Amino acid sequence: MPNFLPFHRKTQVLNALVEGASICSISRMTGVNKRTILRLLCEAGEKAKEIMDRELVNVKARFIQCDEIWAFVGKKQKQCTEEEKREGLLGDQYIWVAMDSDSKLVVSYRIGKRTQEYAESIMKDLAYRIPNRFQLSTDAFKGYFDAVDRVFGTDVDYGTIHKNFAEDILAQRRYSPPQVVSVSLEVRQGFPIRKRISTSHVERQNLTMRMNMRRLTRLTNAFSKKLSNLEAAVALHFYWYDFCRIHQTLRVTPAMAAGITRKLWSWEGLWNSVEERKAA
Repeated sequence: MPNFLPFHRKTQVLNALVEGASICSISRMTGVNKRTILRLLCEAGEKAKEIMDRELVNVKARFIQCDEIWAFVGKKQKQCTEEEKREGLLGDQYIWVAMDSDSKLVVSYRIGKRTQEYAESIMKDLAYRIPNRFQLSTDAFKGYFDAVDRVFGTDVDYGTIHKNFAEDILAQRRYSPPQVVSVSLEVRQGFPIRKRISTSHVERQNLTMRMNMRRLTRLTNAFSKKLSNLEAAVALHFYWYDFCRIHQTLRVTPAMAAGITRKLWSWEGLWNSVEERKAA
């Protein structure tokens, strides 16, 4: 059980998880049972989510970028039965991310289907966490349009970016995108600064996620088998990214750059909170 692991072993496991190691490789490196690693992941992920919900409020952000990254749970969407598609626990899942492009802080995220419902959910969360007016940039996914209008109305400066790609006969056989031939910007609401209508920073965060979460690596069998495991891994990743990892460009953590905290956080604070909650 995770409670019986010494703290230094828990730290080894959590460090390996956020550095992109798989459950099996962590088990071989540390000697910890795979089921114990998964239980540790779920407990730590739950507490990481609680901490982010508590700390990421009254964020003074000026430029927010939103994007989604594809993943799947259990099996590909085409392999799901009709009942599994209705339940929505297996098959395609999207990680919705909202990032402050100045501090690189991930302000909010959601895990679910690529629908207007989840677009509206992350917009409501942004409205709760950011009290001031800000500029929002998204891609041209239609689900965003009504969601932004419903949640913010005229209280946001909103622009979209749409990238047009050249046709590539090899596109279906490789994962890198084809060449971008044109980019179109459109003002949707308010008075956004056109040169700041971009999703480049949040798209770079997609790469960070795929590099540091093994379950998002393509063409492997390390994908999540349960939705709860994916949710825990994503929560742990963003806690580590926001509060524990020094950003190479900023030279501080995103949370420090955004003024959320003045110090570098560690696993000790996270795990002590888990122990206190279990004792209570």
